[in-house]
Amino acid sequence: MNIAVVGTGYVGLVTGTCFAEMGNHVTCVDIDANKVERMRNGKIPIYEPHLDVLFERNIKQGRLQFTTNLEEAIADAQIIFLALPTPPGEDGSADLSYILGVSNQLGKLIKEYKIVINKSTVPVGTAEKVREAISRSCSVHYDVVSNPEFLREGFAVDDFMKPDRVVIGTRSEKAKKIMSDLYAPFVRQGNPIYFMDERSAELTKYAANAFLATKITFMNEISNLCEKVGANVDAIRIGIGSDSRIGKRFLFAGIGYGGSCFPKDVQALYRTSTEYKYDFKLLNSVMQVNDRQKTVIVDKLRAYFDGNLEGKKFAVWGLAFKPDTDDIRESPALHIIKELIAAGASISAFDPEAMENVKKTMGEVIHYANDPYDTLQDADALLIATEWALFRTPDFERMKNLMKGKVIFDGRNLYDLQRMSEMGFYYNSMGREVVSPQIPAFS
Repeated sequence: MNIAVVGTGYVGLVTGTCFAEMGNHVTCVDIDANKVERMRNGKIPIYEPHLDVLFERNIKQGRLQFTTNLEEAIADAQIIFLALPTPPGEDGSADLSYILGVSNQLGKLIKEYKIVINKSTVPVGTAEKVREAISRSCSVHYDVVSNPEFLREGFAVDDFMKPDRVVIGTRSEKAKKIMSDLYAPFVRQGNPIYFMDERSAELTKYAANAFLATKITFMNEISNLCEKVGANVDAIRIGIGSDSRIGKRFLFAGIGYGGSCFPKDVQALYRTSTEYKYDFKLLNSVMQVNDRQKTVIVDKLRAYFDGNLEGKKFAVWGLAFKPDTDDIRESPALHIIKELIAAGASISAFDPEAMENVKKTMGEVIHYANDPYDTLQDADALLIATEWALFRTPDFERMKNLMKGKVIFDGRNLYDLQRMSEMGFYYNSMGREVVSPQIPAFS
């Protein structure tokens, strides 16, 4: 099939590349001419594991192309994916200006039947708005479909190539047939394609992300309670995760969720509920708890250093909102760093992929280290903000020799309590007992 993908962010680039990998001819459109030129030359603009291999292969084989010209991209395409940003506005609602702007252009360009597909996460009723925008200038038959993505950054290629399910919102039998054929190679092992109306498909994406954000936030609340009552959140996670009604994923305590999806999608769903005069108390609480959780580690630091962080040097491991991505949007690490700088502390940070993105937003107010150990020289404490694999088995003896204080505040619970006790660290993690050289850990 001939496919056009409008927008080359995380969703658009993964979508276009994976469809090309299945033998389709894909043209990706972006208004950034420099970005398009770099992609034409085989330079991938984002970090996403395994995407580079598919990207380079399909460019070489002529199935994946890039342009700034929307008319050129859709000329031979029967299917047009809209993978455009929907950033939150000041009131938390999703900004649809990019999607509706392109829809207006499409109305002037569509001369024969095409399917226009919302791949972006969009509020309920967006398919109708897109249809209306196109109809102002278009006189031929077309269909607008909602096809939300369920991609996890760091696992996006696997999620796309082997989806748990595909959700398609359309009431058009013609569109159903074409979409079934398009996704057939991805669901050969029997994973379902769910057809539903457009509004239900739109709400399905928001509901999924809001529920996962709620699971994370619930465990963070349990983690905070564990610290009050002397329980261990890891044991509780295992105990409830084995219940098939709950499941073991998204139960890890930490310093809050971030990224491009959960924060804005929870906000947008809450905003939709208020527009329909429904007081969604649970979502409001999720947002409040998550905001608080992002800086709980700063409160712990203040308590440890008797309220005075001025002049202290802190090493920070991890800047991305999660491992295996360079995405720093709503990263808890950045919230922590900003509070520490405001309190007069200095920061030396390391992240294997996200440092260039942080430099673009924060400049040189922090030191960017060459490796994890470079951050530790004369550090008063180490803060772990992202659970990258290379942080899981460090050289603890080397760390002790480099650090001014043998102090670790772990926002991701990477290390065993008994091991930290034996190594002589002060170790403060999430929802578990504090380990101190003077207070041995439980066996």
